[in-house]
Amino acid sequence: MPEGEGWLAAAHYCQLLRAVPCVFCSKDRREQLDDARDLPPLLNDTPAPPSLSKKRMNWRLLLLMAAIFLAVLVSLFNILMPARARANGANQWQKAFMGAVNNASIRNHLFQLTKEPHVAGTPEDFATADYVFQRFQEYGLAVHYTDYDVLLSYPLHRSLILTAGPTQEPPLELSLKEEPVEGDLYSQNPKVIPTFHAYAPSGNVSGEVVYANYGRLEDFQKLAAMGIDVKGAIVIARYHAIYRGDIVENAGNAGAGAAIIYSDPQDYAANYTQEVYPHSQWLPPSGIQRGTVSQGVGDPLTPGWPSTPKAERISTSDPEAMLPTIPSLPISAEDAKPILASLGGPVSPAEWHGALDLPQYRLGRGPGVLNLSFSANQTVTRIRNVIAVIKGSEEPDRYVILGNHRDAWVFGAVDPNSGTASLLEVGQQLGELVQKGWKPRRSIVLCSWDAEEYGMVGSTEWVEQNIDILGTSAVAYLNVDCGVSGPGFSAGASPQLDNLLQEVTKQVKDPDSVDHSVFEQWVASHKGSTPLIHRLGGGGSDFVAFLQHAGVPALDLQFGDDDYPMYHTAYDNFHWMEKFGDPLFHRHVAVTTLLGLMAMRLSSDALLPLDFVTYAKELESYAMGVQMELAGCNALGVSANPLVSAISNLKSAALQIKQQSKQAEGSSSVLSLLRRRSINDRLLQVERAFLDDRGLSGTGRSWYKHLVYGPVSSNAYGTSSFPGIKNSITLALSASSKHDDAAKMRQWAAVQHEIWRVARVVERAALVLQGSLT
Repeated sequence: MPEGEGWLAAAHYCQLLRAVPCVFCSKDRREQLDDARDLPPLLNDTPAPPSLSKKRMNWRLLLLMAAIFLAVLVSLFNILMPARARANGANQWQKAFMGAVNNASIRNHLFQLTKEPHVAGTPEDFATADYVFQRFQEYGLAVHYTDYDVLLSYPLHRSLILTAGPTQEPPLELSLKEEPVEGDLYSQNPKVIPTFHAYAPSGNVSGEVVYANYGRLEDFQKLAAMGIDVKGAIVIARYHAIYRGDIVENAGNAGAGAAIIYSDPQDYAANYTQEVYPHSQWLPPSGIQRGTVSQGVGDPLTPGWPSTPKAERISTSDPEAMLPTIPSLPISAEDAKPILASLGGPVSPAEWHGALDLPQYRLGRGPGVLNLSFSANQTVTRIRNVIAVIKGSEEPDRYVILGNHRDAWVFGAVDPNSGTASLLEVGQQLGELVQKGWKPRRSIVLCSWDAEEYGMVGSTEWVEQNIDILGTSAVAYLNVDCGVSGPGFSAGASPQLDNLLQEVTKQVKDPDSVDHSVFEQWVASHKGSTPLIHRLGGGGSDFVAFLQHAGVPALDLQFGDDDYPMYHTAYDNFHWMEKFGDPLFHRHVAVTTLLGLMAMRLSSDALLPLDFVTYAKELESYAMGVQMELAGCNALGVSANPLVSAISNLKSAALQIKQQSKQAEGSSSVLSLLRRRSINDRLLQVERAFLDDRGLSGTGRSWYKHLVYGPVSSNAYGTSSFPGIKNSITLALSASSKHDDAAKMRQWAAVQHEIWRVARVVERAALVLQGSLT
């Protein structure tokens, strides 16, 4: 180490600790530091009492100096401890955590959290907030509430009446109810909220019925091609393929007066080839999937800013609120059957046929006619997040954030409280490690979100309120929502977390195959050499605001399918979980262990385990896809070269910082400490560089700022790479068949502009990794 640099680094550290002159400083330099400390006394300083002797004062001063000197030595020892010794210590703490995770404790948390239905904004929901708060407090964590006032929606009146055309049959009023199940006391609870779509507008609509399969854009295009007029009709579609809000929006854009959505047994009951709940895991005929149909993220009345009590609020009719324009209702397969049986018209395509006991699925229109009546109470309501913190010992201003939402449409044993139980167990076991002497380098923040079911409301308002701090200090956000719904591990992540995720899954035994790790079973399930890691561009859970709006790397973990049979029904309760979802709660143990290990690594590794070589390679494959798409559609001189060049620069910068990390990892000097901090700061900031303040253009989703990953324009649940580029290509291809040459040129010029936009954010990311000014 150069003599000057070594002294400066050590002296700087001494100053930070306000230490006595240390062994790193020469006599002259110590005098310079002493002179710098010779400040005038504070105004409230008072002299020592006359009775206190000078000798006694000297002894006290010597003791104080000795204590400070000892503290300096301990701190320097911790910092300069050899990397191998640190790693060995970290491994021991990780093993202690893995051995402590307890399935009985997790089971008890889930039982307590799911005793009552707890929709956001209700007293029962606030009771779960208190439960989480008290548990965190018991575990010795610093914990507080953060409340927001947001627009929520509750049903007041619902009815759906079927008139079977001009025949003599009387009208049929459909039940819109989930039937109680024998042996399941939860399904008999009178507090279960009636089935409805949150934020659906009130209205009374009558119209002939049209069947629209999954309600996708291509399904409505198929109807138009077959001559089926949707204007003024009531559309019936089935759940499963896309976000329910997009089904409603697609129906409205096609001219429908209202929409109803049901759960077909083909998608949720194994075609009725097996028994249904309570005899199996499958959805009974009366099961109904509730859910929001808002197109926005967060509180509709405060788009882009936090919904604090005195915040500005827009009108529900403002387009920025992104609320639906036509009424809608969810219904059961039991109620859907007579509706579909009432339809005439052409037979639907074979792939549109579900598993209801019908001779054929016909398209309509009519002769069946529906009258849909719905009224809702849309009101500004208080919600409550619970935030707990384990303070970092060396970098308390860097945050590893763990989160899970707590509110549920009914009991929410899978969605979300399997995740809440896991989050609480992580808090308990990490809290106990702290009591035994474990000190994470960086702070760990555990967040229990509210009102996620209405559109990630609680987490989004918190991110919008803390976005500047998150932008400088958040390391990563780790999410668990539907933590356990069955066997089989799956995960979504930002690419720089891939390697760490794979390392951690190799440490944990698979709960359904004790001879194999989670990693081995994960790979085997996809029949490849590497596991399938999903990307988090779409909506669906609380990682959205962190990644898409704040540029914080994110991770989402689960066992089972997030579109499991009991999703958003009254049957997603403790009884179903204990009987079918995870009888031994071993899957809960596994997901809890994975979540905790990820948090421990990200909070304690000296160098952040974020690998951008993986990220750059993935972007290379996306760029190749863009090139192929442009070549295949004769894109009028559009070139992907700016994007390819930017990704090449990013890859070079990623390889460079990886080499720098290896060099800094093996050294234990104070200067290396500063270098590691510099490297970590760059690694932490890269994801932010992929954001563009103008957001995704041409998708109606400008709140989404990330230009590498975003939602599919026609499905908020789907993920697209380079969503702006892909959406602009879709518009250009559409223009090519409808407009003149000048219009076509403008559309292809827009594609080129989107390519430049993405290239610019990739270049920014490369500069961040390089860490030097141009």
